[in-house]
Amino acid sequence: MPPRRRQNERVRLTVLLFAAAREAAGTSRLSLDLPEGATVASLRAALAERLPALDPLWPYLQVAVDREIAAPESPLRDGQEIALLPPVAGGAGSETGRFRITAEPIALADAERLVRGPAFGGLVGFAGAVRGESRGRRVARLEYEAYAPMALAQLTAIGERLERAHGARLSILHRVGVLAVGEIAVALCAAAPHRREAFRACEAAIDALKAEAAIWKREVYEDGASWVGLGP
Repeated sequence: MPPRRRQNERVRLTVLLFAAAREAAGTSRLSLDLPEGATVASLRAALAERLPALDPLWPYLQVAVDREIAAPESPLRDGQEIALLPPVAGGAGSETGRFRITAEPIALADAERLVRGPAFGGLVGFAGAVRGESRGRRVARLEYEAYAPMALAQLTAIGERLERAHGARLSILHRVGVLAVGEIAVALCAAAPHRREAFRACEAAIDALKAEAAIWKREVYEDGASWVGLGP
């Protein structure tokens, strides 16, 4: 039988920071002790006091608790893993299965091979490459960062949800790390018995990926850099 918690015991948490939050705070990981009964709201207050450099980012940040987005009133338990998540980019992980986050180069053909089959007459693919220009500035490279365990679970959930909705089979591959102009950042393919379902599943998959996955994109220009999603 586990020991009963003592009064005034502290809640010890591990906090992970990603992308712009990591850059502003100057660290990717820290430990935090809070009073028993702490919530996500009190966690945010404690971090705001401890890391004032995050002040401009708080309107954009979400808090994940054990890889699930948490509401401000959510209670916290000892030993939980907290992640501060900037807005996703719209752009070391799993190297297996049909849903992958990888530091290795990818191609549309890789995504297609994962879903081909004799039952599917329609194959629709999408590949997103690094552009040489963004918002009127010349891009030197992109840097992708992910909360890999959470992002992989999100890609899998997106794929499984859309497979059920459209009667299709999906693959989603996403790069992390430094990508040069012209390199493929994301490749996905939808296979279905007919073209209509394949087109719909492919479009829905890239839209969901951009909106939901814990993957961040830093654009590096010839005259500076910025994290996508943090204002203009």
